[in-house]
Amino acid sequence: MATWLITGCSTGLGRAFAEAVLARGDNAVVTARDVTKVTDLADAHPDNTLALALDVTDDDQVTSVVKAAEERFGGVDVLVNNAGYGYRAAVEEGEDEDVRQLFDTHVFGMVRTVKAVLPGMRARRSGTIVNLSSIGARISPEGSGYYAAVKAAIEALTLSLRKEVAPLGITAMAVEPGGFRTDFAGRSLTQSSKPIADYADTAGKRRKENDTVHGTQKGDPDKAAAALIEAVESPNPPFMLLLGNDASDGFRTALHSLLDEVDTWETLSRGTDFDE
Repeated sequence: MATWLITGCSTGLGRAFAEAVLARGDNAVVTARDVTKVTDLADAHPDNTLALALDVTDDDQVTSVVKAAEERFGGVDVLVNNAGYGYRAAVEEGEDEDVRQLFDTHVFGMVRTVKAVLPGMRARRSGTIVNLSSIGARISPEGSGYYAAVKAAIEALTLSLRKEVAPLGITAMAVEPGGFRTDFAGRSLTQSSKPIADYADTAGKRRKENDTVHGTQKGDPDKAAAALIEAVESPNPPFMLLLGNDASDGFRTALHSLLDEVDTWETLSRGTDFDE
């Protein structure tokens, strides 16, 4: 029986992950900034659930949650860094305080939880760390530059982490979901307060008042949860797990486009070494 610590379980993919883990009988530490949003999970599965308040931007809360998980279940086998939210703005529109909060939640929040669980995982020489990214890190849509940036940072950190902890019996993986039918494009989506008219035809089209995606996404959160569990339990978990047809298609399109550009500029790129 594995013990999972999942952040951001109140709604969306985090909720689906928690429900799937509990349904199969594993232990789960389910967290949300407002713990009342996850106490129903503990009520339904009292023997194998610990519901705790967790704001990943709070160092003390992160430390406390991991300590409580270790005291209740003996340790964290799988950490799922899911907590986060969307932010849309043209790069010029992005408000400094909002951008800092976005990075603190997604990037530094992930770093906090990873650092908190690693001592226990290293001691046991086992464990899995799952960091939620987004296909946005690959396709970088207009109006999502800051969100794409935090997710790209998560992926880079995860790849380095994976190489560092692999000799210790620990694995790290990034998950790139596409669009899933959750609250992400609704309640969980924030945006800049003052749009600039010159960006109306680019970033402006993806502002909440102009976006009709919410509630029509093709992705099924329950199927995403099943896929995640399968990947985690695989003998060779991937570094990058894409979730959804749109994620798979978008990744391949972006990759081929980048390779084409590398080929186009290869001669110039290779001409910058010292002459022998």
